[in-house]
This record gives sequence, structure tokens and C-alpha cells, in this order.
Amino acid sequence: MKKSFIVAMTALTLFSCGEKAFKSDLKTPSVEEFDYTVEEFSDKAILRYRVPDIEVLTTAQKELLYYLTEAALQGRDIIFDQNCIHNLPIRRALEAIYTNTADRTSDNFRGLELYLKEVWVSNGIHHHYSGDKFTPTFAQDYFIAEVKKVPVESLKLREGQDIDGLLAEIVPVIFDPSIYKKRTNQASGVDLITTSAGNYYGEGVTQKEAEDFYNKMKDPNDKEPVMYGLNSKLIEKDGFLSEDVYKIGGLYSSALEKVVYWLEKAAAVAENDAQKAAINKMIEFNKSGNLKDFDAYAILWVNDTASQIDFINGFTETYGDPLGMKGSWEAMVNFKNIGATKRTEIISANAQWFEQHSPAEDRFKKENVKGITAKVITAAILAGDCYPTTPIGINLPNSNWIRAAHGSKSVTIDNITEAYGEAAKGNGFAEEFYWSSEEVALVEKYGQITSSLHTDLHECLGHASGKLLPGVDPDALKAYGSTIEEARADLFALYFMGDNKVVELGLLPDTNAYKAEYYTYFTNGLLTQLTRIVPGDNIEESHMRNRQLIAKWVLEKSKDDRAIEIVVRDGENFVKINDYKKVQLHIGELLALIQQIKSTGNYSAAHDLVENYAVKVDRAINQQIRDRYAKLNIKPYKGFVNPVYTPVYDKNGKFIDLKIDYTEGYAEQHLRYSKDYSHL
Repeated sequence: MKKSFIVAMTALTLFSCGEKAFKSDLKTPSVEEFDYTVEEFSDKAILRYRVPDIEVLTTAQKELLYYLTEAALQGRDIIFDQNCIHNLPIRRALEAIYTNTADRTSDNFRGLELYLKEVWVSNGIHHHYSGDKFTPTFAQDYFIAEVKKVPVESLKLREGQDIDGLLAEIVPVIFDPSIYKKRTNQASGVDLITTSAGNYYGEGVTQKEAEDFYNKMKDPNDKEPVMYGLNSKLIEKDGFLSEDVYKIGGLYSSALEKVVYWLEKAAAVAENDAQKAAINKMIEFNKSGNLKDFDAYAILWVNDTASQIDFINGFTETYGDPLGMKGSWEAMVNFKNIGATKRTEIISANAQWFEQHSPAEDRFKKENVKGITAKVITAAILAGDCYPTTPIGINLPNSNWIRAAHGSKSVTIDNITEAYGEAAKGNGFAEEFYWSSEEVALVEKYGQITSSLHTDLHECLGHASGKLLPGVDPDALKAYGSTIEEARADLFALYFMGDNKVVELGLLPDTNAYKAEYYTYFTNGLLTQLTRIVPGDNIEESHMRNRQLIAKWVLEKSKDDRAIEIVVRDGENFVKINDYKKVQLHIGELLALIQQIKSTGNYSAAHDLVENYAVKVDRAINQQIRDRYAKLNIKPYKGFVNPVYTPVYDKNGKFIDLKIDYTEGYAEQHLRYSKDYSHL
């Protein structure tokens, strides 16, 4: 989840179009002339990203890309509904007021506008990272009065529901802070399902009931288990628990029908037979809802390494489910950055060396690392749980047995990291938070390349490394599984960045470069990520927990050798690394421990490690970091607007080109998406 930059190429392509040639007007703007920042509000900055080299795709590839982007956008409503059952009616009421009211200047309207922008960026009423519910700054009476003025058809009321019924449903959810306080609760000692707002479980279903339900389904002797519960909502009906499956004819059918329509068009213009087979199997899965079909799709997809255009589309990551089982809807369309992919190809080719030299016990290592494919990609569209906020590195599939038997695909999203990097230039962060000019210079010199390499190693090798011992349940770590897995991948990347092997392979320029990533990582894990924590809260998000776990554990292990320490200057805290090689040694020790926990399914050890190191926050340091950030006026969270694609057809209706436009605004895009892609 880091940075890399490329130089855009320009191409003019001629197509036959009736009596005269058609000249493509695609031209990627340069970094220098591109305006990355769209707007800022609250703790968020909205950015746009370039799509370099789209102009050099063939006409057939552009057509495929367009159909896949349409398939991606059709599932937008699903993620809103998954995040909270009331998100869609709330979003529609807010949008109806926003587009219909004559009042554009009052404090109430401005408060509603801010709240709506927050809802858009988080796909619901809870902050996309902390999971805390947003607090409205507009009056309840104002909201009720304005809802009653809007055209009733804009609210998409349920059958039999009137406006008063709608208001009775959503007003308490918006204005009562005690209702649906946390989207995904990860606190220890409580029922994680009943205290979470996520809509993955029906009303009344408890954590124990859900765990018992799925434990009964699992066969410990099954060598190829499906990812139980991935594509369903667990509900209670007539006194019994059952799954309401996401499929055509089931839950989310109306949206999935649109997804399948565009996937079918994409399959018809696929680059090759392997890609076509993968798309068709995804279509089959959306129709059947059978998780065996999903596994078959995942195998076909991971083995399609020749296609330049690629996609993610469906129920994928499980971070939104407090039990880490149910997949949120996400989608992304991308194409390979051929030049930058050379770096990841080197990593993939040496995967077995890295596995063998891991500090983990030999019994937890893969004897034969298979099918690791890594590439650097250019994102063409972000959707679902990848939009407006997005990861910058992805490793799939998530099934342990498929990864072991067939391998995995890892991607680093180059143009997204470019946008992050360009938007952050000159913001004063390093000068404020780094210990001395030496660290500032170190990160300035090496930070770009080391952060990209960290992402590559994390996604390509970290998640693909190690193995479960026979009979270990992949879900054995329960709510702590996501944090442990992210820590394992980060530790793998950090450990090997300090190994001379990466210099020998040409992945880093010299043996000092890795220090830049160590310094930025530990500064973030111990200090600067705390700007995202509201004073009084604990850390809930898995990636943040992972980073603090690693940083605090290594800090504690450094008490005697002082490899790393927190020092205070003028009342402000800084990270100071005194011995980078000893830090690497401690990283290796923790990697071995966490691989053992993962491989053996040791829930109690995972619980203790996460609760002791990853959750609690020093309140004084938390406030100090937030105050220092406030001086810089840096927005800690970033979201994106997508480019707009318009197909070009000749007079016979044949696709001949794809236009791209970067000028659509944030509110403009979300209102258009709500108009064109709202199917639930």
C-alpha cells in the first residue's frame, strides 16, 4: 500500500469509421499538469487518479475494460446495505434533500451536506476506518421537515411504507448516538455480532449461534473447504438459523443481475480462453451462489496470468464481518503496468528462497511455493469496498488451500500510490514527526522505492508464505485472524527488506535503503497513525492494530539493547532507531511467533498478543499527535473520484474507442452513481 511513479505515454490510434478515419483523443495528462486534489472536508481529502497508458490498449482491450467497469459499478448499493441495514434509506433521504431543497446556505444545510459527503466516502453512516458512527450537525426537526418536502419517488420507499414510516425507521438511527454505535466491533469480552451495525447477520443472531452454526458445517477432514458463509447473510427464520445467499434469485438479486449482464458482455470480448473461462465461472457463481463454484472461479482466475486486463468483482474481503467470515462486495478493474511489473516478477521468481530463509520454524514453511504471480497494475475503476477509499496492494484468493495448491495473485496499484505521493508533496509531515534531518533525508532519498517494495513483499510473499498444520481450521483465530494475518505479511516484508538478498536482486539500490521503511513504519505504528483515533477510543481496525502490535512488541523487546526507543524533545514524542539490524532481529523473532500462532490456530495466543499490544492507546500521546497534525492541516484519510468512461461507436453500433474524462466532481459523481447504479 505504497508509492511508485511512471511516465505517461501518448498514442494516437486510427480506426475505420464510415467514410473517414476516427482519431482517438485519449491522452494521459502528465504528473505536472494533473490536478490530484478534488476537495477536502472533515478529516478527509478527495483525490483523483490518472490512468497512464490507457491510450496504448487495443480497441478490443478498451471494450473489455469498459464492460468490466460497468459490471463493477452495478454492485454499489450492496456494500451500503452490508455496512448497515439502514444505510440505503438514509443515503437516499439525504440525497433527495440535497438535490431538491432551495436552502443552500443555512447551517443546517451545510451540516447535512457534510454528513452526506461522509456517508458517500464511507459507504454508510460509520467512518470507513474507525467504524464509529458519524454525528450529524444538522437539526432533527430540519431533517424531518425537509424529507417531507422531497418527491416521494426519490426515496424508493419499500412496498407498503410511507414517509412517516421511513422517518420512524431512520431518524433514531441518525440522531441517537446509542444506536448502531460501531460498524464492526472488535472489543474483547462482548458479543461481536449484536454490538456491530454490519448487516451480515439477521436480527437476534448472536455470536455463539453463528459460530456454532458454521462449526457444525465444517468437516475437519475436508482438504478443500469452501470459505463458509462468505456470500450469505445468516438469519433466523421460524426458530432456525439459515443462510440468505447472495445470488440471482436470492439476496441482492436485482444488483447481481446487472453485474452479470455486463460480465456476459465482457466474456464475449475476453482477451483469451483462460480469461473467458474465469469470467464465465464468476457469472455461474452469481447465479448459483454455490461456494464450490466460487473456488472454481478463483482457481481459473489465479491461473490466468497472460491477460493484460484483469478484475476483481464480488464478495471478497472479510474485514467488515466481526467474525472474519463474510465477504464485502468489492470490485476493481485494472491493467498491467508492464515496465513496473519487472520488480514483482523478480520477487515471484525467488519466492522459494524467501520461504526457505524465513525465521519461522521449518514445519510451518511451504516445501514447494506454487503459483505466486505478482504484478504492478494501473487501476481503471474502483468500486464497492474499494471505493472511494482503496487499498494500494491486494493479494488473492483468500482460500488457504487454493493458495497452497494453485498459488495467488499479488498486485501493487501504481497509479493510486502516485496520487497519494503527489498530493502529499510539501505538506511538512516529515519535518514535524521525524527525529532529525538525517531521517528526513533518508526517507526523502529512499522512501518511494522502499514503500513500494514493502507492498510488493507484503502482498506477493507475505500473505502467500507459511502453511497451516494439518487439521487446523482456517477460522481458528476468529476475530483476531485479520490482525494476525496482516501482521504476518507486514513482518515478512519488513524482515526481508533488511536482508542483503534484496540488494543482490536489484530490488533496493544499497544496504542502507531499507532503513527508510523501518523508520517510517515504526513512526507510524507507534505515533502518527494515532491521529486517526478519537481521544478515548481504542484501536479497532485490523491494519492499524497490526502496525501497533509490531511496533510496540519490538519497542518492548528493545528495552535492554535500545535498538529502538521513543524520545521526547520539547514535550513532543519521536521515534529514534539506534540499531537497525537489531530491529530486524526482533522483527524476525515476532514473525516466527506469529507464524506459529497462525499455523497452529492458537486462539488464546492470538488473543493475548493482540489485546496486549495492538488495542490500547496512550491517551496523552494520542492527543499530542492529533494536535501536531492539526497544525499541518493534513487530512489523514484519502478517498477518490473515478474517471468517467464514455464508449465511442461507429454508425453501425460497433465499439471503436473509449473516452476518458477526469473532471467529474465528488458530489456530482456520487449523485450520478445513485441515479445510474442503484438497484436495491
